Amino acid sequence: MNHAHLPRPPLILGAAGVLPPLLCVALALVDPTLILPATIGGGLYAALILSFLGGMWWMEALLRRDDRGWPYLVAVLPSLIGWALLLPPLLAGGSIRLALILLGLVIMVTPLVDLRVGTAMRTITGWARLRWALSLGLGGLTLILGLIAPR
Repeated sequence: MNHAHLPRPPLILGAAGVLPPLLCVALALVDPTLILPATIGGGLYAALILSFLGGMWWMEALLRRDDRGWPYLVAVLPSLIGWALLLPPLLAGGSIRLALILLGLVIMVTPLVDLRVGTAMRTITGWARLRWALSLGLGGLTLILGLIAPR
């Protein structure tokens, strides 16, 4: 894939990936009775995407046949972070607001991990730009959900 261009499907599906949190923000702003379900739904979606990114990092390490432990450890952290952030508000009355704000910030910095995980992703023209746009979009929308979430 050396210097390959990004195929059209990741561009289209990536852009469509910000539609669910955008819908959650719109629902929360339009109908106050939907704020809690919209923020929970948006948070669950953000955590799923964060977990997906970890899977991408895992595959990057596998494709490189990396036998070091740290790339795989880094790859499982997104799933654990999403779970750890959402579990308290969903089960024990923790702050959904704080969970979403932290989740949004974590998502926004994930492209920095791409730089350390491996070289395959970096050789695809347009990948970094897409990752930053999608991470800032999803992270920003998740932050907004956190700001409008019930206290």
